[in-house]
Amino acid sequence: MDMATHPSASAGHPHARLRRARWADLASAAAEANAFYAPDMLEAALDHLAVHKGVRLIEAQEEGRSIGLLPVIMAPNHGRLPVPCVVNWMHDHCFFGAPLVRQGHELAAWRSFLAQLDDADWASGFLHLESLDAAGANAAALEALCVEQRRGRREIHRYDRAMLRSDLSADDYWETHVRAKKRKELRRLQKRLAELGHMEPRLLASAADLPLWCQDFLTLEASGWKGQHGTALACKKGDEAFFRTACAAALEAGRLHFLRMDLDGRAIAMLVNFRHGEGAFSFKIAFDEALGRFSPGVLIEIANLHAVQGDPGMTWMDSCAAADHPMIDSLWAERRTIVQYRIALHGRGVRRLARGAAFTLANGVERISQIMKGQA
Repeated sequence: MDMATHPSASAGHPHARLRRARWADLASAAAEANAFYAPDMLEAALDHLAVHKGVRLIEAQEEGRSIGLLPVIMAPNHGRLPVPCVVNWMHDHCFFGAPLVRQGHELAAWRSFLAQLDDADWASGFLHLESLDAAGANAAALEALCVEQRRGRREIHRYDRAMLRSDLSADDYWETHVRAKKRKELRRLQKRLAELGHMEPRLLASAADLPLWCQDFLTLEASGWKGQHGTALACKKGDEAFFRTACAAALEAGRLHFLRMDLDGRAIAMLVNFRHGEGAFSFKIAFDEALGRFSPGVLIEIANLHAVQGDPGMTWMDSCAAADHPMIDSLWAERRTIVQYRIALHGRGVRRLARGAAFTLANGVERISQIMKGQA
């Protein structure tokens, strides 16, 4: 079921409520967690970040029940190659691209996704899938289905990013995985910062506090380099509205994990995470750069470690960080391998020929580039 979206995707009319109920049921039974595509965050993104993006929601159904949801857009280029292609939609604040697929129905969901794209007049080129877990249910289903259908599939990029997944207590994890010299330095910084006033880590517990916490986060983030470069959430009305809406909806759904570190009642570091299933995704961090000599960003990550490891309902957290991130890589020992795929689209007649040519061209250009860089 291919559905084009519009800015008021989460309007409160009956069809929207029924659709949201389907998606919520799907999200609760997803084979692979993705908080960014859960109804609360996805609808906030559709409302505030999807204008003029042409987002389409590819929904797989079986006996009237949703078994998969894949948001996509048509991209005019594939990297530097001027070849249009279908891409899973990842806005600027989305850090994982795995579609929601119902556990036990992974192959059926992907069979439906690809069949709908094969039949779609608007779907040019091939399918470019970004930011999947190389060891996840989606990657496994895709590999099996592409072999079954003799459909071209090419991995075009992979990297590792920090992940927290351990049965150790926070203290034992800290002692085991963080270098003794670094632990000593951080203890010294904590002591020096505590000399300036009363330090208190807090986890959001009341919905009544959310508006103030959101404002504190936006102000804190905008006060630093992100504000200077125009990339802070508060710099764009749509980004700020998305943040506030997503936090409110996630809190209502029990998915928001919002921490702050206060010094004499003033926030000096804040961290926003979104939960899904037994895990969570680290979304945004902000800290007072005037206190940078005390590493407040690292100190709130220590508080986060204790919060996660002390929560029996949370067994892992994806850092959503870039590869080789100097801060979080030094604190978290586990890694998640993130991959991108190029998937051939089929179809009939001229459309199939054109899609095949685009897939072959992209593979060929990539191969030539690798040879020139000495990577082949």
